[in-house]
Amino acid sequence: MSRTEVRTHVADWGPTGTPVGAFRLLPVRLGRDLRLLSRWMNDPAVARFWELAGPPGITEAHVRAQLTGDGDSVPCLGVLEGRPMSYWEIYRADLDPLARHCAVRPHDIGIHLLIGAAADRGRGLGTTLIRAVAELALDRRPACTRVLAEPDFRNTACVAAFRGAGFRFGGAVDLPAKRAALMVRDRAPDRLR
Repeated sequence: MSRTEVRTHVADWGPTGTPVGAFRLLPVRLGRDLRLLSRWMNDPAVARFWELAGPPGITEAHVRAQLTGDGDSVPCLGVLEGRPMSYWEIYRADLDPLARHCAVRPHDIGIHLLIGAAADRGRGLGTTLIRAVAELALDRRPACTRVLAEPDFRNTACVAAFRGAGFRFGGAVDLPAKRAALMVRDRAPDRLR
């Protein structure tokens, strides 16, 4: 799979059923989504870990770099039952700077996420949606044997959500901007292709 195909394939993953309703990843369109994303990035609970608080231009620059880049990272809205409620970045971990800091395999998929509204946090939605996105990645990307995430080590709620979604702790990773907890979801042996 070429570097630029990640963007196309995420757009084609389609909806998936979850215990809380139909969920879908939609690639971000700045004209449609910037105000919402900027509002989420300015929430103190989000800003502490994403560090994109401030005027909308800060969020726009972050997202635009992915939209106009090489296609290795795809910024998406997470839409639950038709309502945008989360932000995701789906990326090729083996082509990401992360690969300079820890062992990654060819075609590993990485995910970053945030749950937008405070009312949606602390209810188990993160765990449910992380599990759904990991399953989508493994189902739709046969060459992918693992899904990785590297939340900030201090973000214990996020680390717990990944554990609840079937990820294992793969160790601490010192990245340029943070100390991260490497979280790993392996493809089940019976699903290896």
